[in-house]
Amino acid sequence: MLDKTLRWVDAHLLRLLAWIFGLRVLFLFVNGLDLIGDESYYWDWSRHPDWCYYSKPPMVAWLIGLFTWALGDYTAVVRLPAVLLGTVGLFYFHATCKAFYGARAAAFAFILLLATPINVIANLLMTIDPPLYCFWIMTLYYLRQALFERSDKAWWLAGFSSAAALLSKQAALALPVMLLLFLLANAAYRHYLRREFWWYLAPILIAVVPILMWNLNHDWVMFGHSKGHFANHEPAALTKHFKWAADFLLYQLLLLSPLTFALVLSTSLICAYRFKSLNAEQRFLWLMGPALLLAVLLLSLLQKVQGNWPMPFYFSALILLAGRYADSIWQKASHAAVYVGAVLVLLTYALPVLLSLLPIKDSVWDPTTRFKNWQAVAAAIQMERQKTQADLQDTFVVALGHRYLASQLAFYLPDHPKVYRYEASGQIVSQYEVWPGPDEFAGKNAFIVGDGNMKLPAPLYSAFERLDLVGQLPNPNRKESEYFIYFGQRLGSWPYPALQKRISSKD
Repeated sequence: MLDKTLRWVDAHLLRLLAWIFGLRVLFLFVNGLDLIGDESYYWDWSRHPDWCYYSKPPMVAWLIGLFTWALGDYTAVVRLPAVLLGTVGLFYFHATCKAFYGARAAAFAFILLLATPINVIANLLMTIDPPLYCFWIMTLYYLRQALFERSDKAWWLAGFSSAAALLSKQAALALPVMLLLFLLANAAYRHYLRREFWWYLAPILIAVVPILMWNLNHDWVMFGHSKGHFANHEPAALTKHFKWAADFLLYQLLLLSPLTFALVLSTSLICAYRFKSLNAEQRFLWLMGPALLLAVLLLSLLQKVQGNWPMPFYFSALILLAGRYADSIWQKASHAAVYVGAVLVLLTYALPVLLSLLPIKDSVWDPTTRFKNWQAVAAAIQMERQKTQADLQDTFVVALGHRYLASQLAFYLPDHPKVYRYEASGQIVSQYEVWPGPDEFAGKNAFIVGDGNMKLPAPLYSAFERLDLVGQLPNPNRKESEYFIYFGQRLGSWPYPALQKRISSKD
């Protein structure tokens, strides 16, 4: 049965991709899930096109900006690039595996990738990951052509793909590094270091320049943010280290599916042990994914690691696994992995409906909580804004607390106002502190929104001639903490902390 399916997949790939794309677009419009905080945050970036931002390069903002400019600021439109990139990535994934191991292995790898929950999430949420995944697998495809089919043009195409991946996420710096290691480790390919490797590197270096220039003008905030991911700020007990590793491992099991992860990890370890006996193509695939995966697994024992970090590394790992499948190794286990993964994928798609029937809905155990209630909160705040009878075109909005509150209000308030964030600590902790404050609103009025666990910062009191509490609203995601809304009249000057003022003045 599965062999017949594999033949059909290879023969009807484009038709299958069109069906997948159509069904996923339909799901975008019917799932009823609000944007998560990261999505609205990146949407807010897209309203301020730039070469870089506080924590990431600009690709996610550029893509969201392009789609919303063409189709409007709607939840499904913000997510539409993820579906398009995911479809293109599936095409290149199949093509890459087929070039390495043939049609049957490619069809199996294609189905196995579809049968992973992360493939669902990467085609639903428009974060930095969908463009990274797409451009990463494109890079692998063109590097294979360059290395093993001796295509000069493919070096340039691989370079542009890697540059696009780097403009998506800093993790793409691993691509040229691992390629360099491959060339150094394989004498037969070392001659590419004289010329072709530099063809590949040229587009990447061109992409790096504006990112560096932006950071030079913004106190290197992106590098400071990235550095924070690789430091334990205080000593941790051994039990905490094991908890970090266990949490990370659980994340991989859930996103990849338990059997698929076990097979990928086994393949990665076997190839590491037999590295010297691997052929050049196997070494290339191992260095471009499994080696990095094993490194992140070890890192998770030393510090807290984000669960999505190794996701692009699974592409070449799955291709290696498909190669073993083509050699009749672990076929029964691989078939079982497809079936288990397919069940998890169906459950993932059905989750919004299933949770509505279960008692954990809207509880701390509800995994869809962060997708909910933002439209309702914004609608309630809009009613409070209207009650003041202020000219909403002549007022601005300030959010206190997490950056997600600022970005969700900016997206879901009907006029999509420019929302500012006041960070009482004076630290640069989001893009909102990098952007200038509301200096152009001097003499104007403001709505200030925060939650009940925060005191209104004293500098804001002195910044307005008058500040009144005009409303309190329930917080559906944190019932113990209400939202409060203040109306500030006639802003004097925005109370910049020193560091924020220095960065903002450079914009």
